[in-house]
Amino acid sequence: MVQYETDFFLDNLKQFNIFPDEKAIKRFLRYYELLSEWNKVMNLTAIIDYKDVMIKHFTDSLSLALACDLSGDLSLIDVGTGAGFPGIPLKIAFPNLKVTLIDSLRKRISFLDTVIEELELGDIEAIHGRAEDLARPDKLREGYDICVSRAVANLSVLSEYCLPYVKVGGLFVSYKSEKAAEEIKAAGGAFKKLGGKLERQVEFSLPGSDFYRNLILIRKKTKTNPMYPRKAGLPVKQPL
Repeated sequence: MVQYETDFFLDNLKQFNIFPDEKAIKRFLRYYELLSEWNKVMNLTAIIDYKDVMIKHFTDSLSLALACDLSGDLSLIDVGTGAGFPGIPLKIAFPNLKVTLIDSLRKRISFLDTVIEELELGDIEAIHGRAEDLARPDKLREGYDICVSRAVANLSVLSEYCLPYVKVGGLFVSYKSEKAAEEIKAAGGAFKKLGGKLERQVEFSLPGSDFYRNLILIRKKTKTNPMYPRKAGLPVKQPL
């Protein structure tokens, strides 16, 4: 049986006031193993070294705790989750969360379903579909306290994908690199059109690395106009 060194990971999470128990640690390690196994046959991530995954994927995903109180009975949707980041690490660390993962590639959903089953996670589901389609009124629209996304996309585009999922009063949180100021400025009009307002920006150094990161918090003030999100392809071609 492989023995994994976890002290560095636990020390990093202390900086977020996260203290996972033994069961959670075992789940993180099994998640890493599944990611490594599946990545041999499908492209889930370019980052696969054990320590890099623990820092750049798991710790980074959990940085949401710097910006939000995640202790309550909250619903969270992860748009464009890919290999499950940040949704699955958040579910492991905060089992009280009710989590929905959405992704447009069915093969990724198969991977996520396997992770959910093997880690015996409850109150979490992975749904196949495009963000533009699943945000329709008869689907998942305005049903969540928090929407998160680590997807690599312009903030204006991400806002059109994500804000329609958020309840009035809830939050859309975008994970970004250190170069976020220009995107935030450019996305101001999009926030307003979609019923959101920039609340704050949380800048931090990712523990265990030399990476600087940003969490952009947009508060949902009013319902999103039914015309948004526009049909597939338009948000990227013609950002708000």
